[in-house]
Amino acid sequence: MTNYREIAWQGLWKNNPGLVQLLGLCPLLAVTATVTNALGLGLATLLVLVGSNILVSLVRDYVPKEIRIPVFVMIIAALVTCVQLLINAYAYGLYLSLGIFLPLIVTNCVIIGRAEAFASRNNVTSAAFDGLMMGVGFTGILVVLGGMRELLGQGTLFDGAELLLGDWASSLTIQVFNVESPFLLAILPPGAFIAMGLLIALKNVIDAQIENRKPQQETETIARARITKVS
Repeated sequence: MTNYREIAWQGLWKNNPGLVQLLGLCPLLAVTATVTNALGLGLATLLVLVGSNILVSLVRDYVPKEIRIPVFVMIIAALVTCVQLLINAYAYGLYLSLGIFLPLIVTNCVIIGRAEAFASRNNVTSAAFDGLMMGVGFTGILVVLGGMRELLGQGTLFDGAELLLGDWASSLTIQVFNVESPFLLAILPPGAFIAMGLLIALKNVIDAQIENRKPQQETETIARARITKVS
């Protein structure tokens, strides 16, 4: 029986693809200059991840093991093309902002890894749920990282939200504080590496505290009796 709680825990925290597996770091570090870009790429990755897991699980019994990886890549490439065309049609500004990192979702190790490690070995429902949880976990890290960089670099949150949600979302931009000139270290990729390291360190601290709060199991000590030989 599938343990959906364990799948959710693995995807959202314990085995998070961004914080623990450190997969898909190229788009994660390059695109997350704003929350809007991070959320757009995260949602695109989530859709591809769920769709690829479902399709891989459906065809897993019909694909020979020798060619499974090329078949998985073709499935992922077809889904990425569909998502790319949808973003081009309905969010053209975001399409231009994400640029080459949209088609590069095809080579994202998160998607290929889940297709090979989980979807090809489990039923459709479990595979879809695993893709959803991994996608949500990856998107969450993207958004948190994008929020940190945008706030430190520009003093804003949700800048350019109209690129993702339409013209009505221009009012969602929050000016937290005014900056005379952008803080380039936070906006450029080196700032992304620093922020990502801080997030990983924070997760390790939280995991250590959780581990320390668990009741320690006392190990039973077995007393050994010494037998002296009396002559």
